[in-house]
Amino acid sequence: MGLVRARVALEKISPPSDRRDIELLADTGALYSLVPATALRELGVEPRERLTFELADGRTIERAVGEARFYYDGRSAVSPVIFGEEGDGALLGVVTLEALGLEVDPVRRQIRPTRMILY
Repeated sequence: MGLVRARVALEKISPPSDRRDIELLADTGALYSLVPATALRELGVEPRERLTFELADGRTIERAVGEARFYYDGRSAVSPVIFGEEGDGALLGVVTLEALGLEVDPVRRQIRPTRMILY
């Protein structure tokens, strides 16, 4: 694989607000995490854009997406988050897991720290 360079812009996440615990299903097939929109809005998380997502059955849906700081077992990271609508499941996606340095152990049915590699 060749090297690809990209110039990106960064900014700080606004001052933190109150935290809320929420149960999410760890889904290694989901790219982004999905949290009910009502919970995100109560925390002051604002949508930044709308994106189209493909479902497992091939249908596509459009959802608002923002950013939130996630906390798990003493770790924290900022990750994209989908504003879930009625009928949507609450999911912990791969981008959030990786940002937190975590992985799913399907045999033990638990979330554990991942081996952090930097080549």
